[in-house]
Amino acid sequence: MTAKRGTPEGDRLDVLVTLIDAWEAKHYPLDRPDPVKAIKYHMDQGGLEPRDLIPFIGSRNRVYEVLNRKRPLTLKMIWQLHDGLGIPAESLIKSGQDHAA
Repeated sequence: MTAKRGTPEGDRLDVLVTLIDAWEAKHYPLDRPDPVKAIKYHMDQGGLEPRDLIPFIGSRNRVYEVLNRKRPLTLKMIWQLHDGLGIPAESLIKSGQDHAA
């Protein structure tokens, strides 16, 4: 682990790290977080209430529909949550997302 870059030991370490990363990605893939869980986590960490999401999602009813998985996030909502609250857009997008779960 103390190998210097540009040395044979450093090159060997780079190859080993690449192989380990590939093995971990294959055997222990990380799924994207659930978008609603990401929003709720951000709310919890920031001390936010559902009413605080109205500027980003829409009406109070729409906020509750999203939080209760009755309405999917739109692209506009995703970008507003990202820009306004700093929630990573990747956390709000999940392909094949099941909104009824």
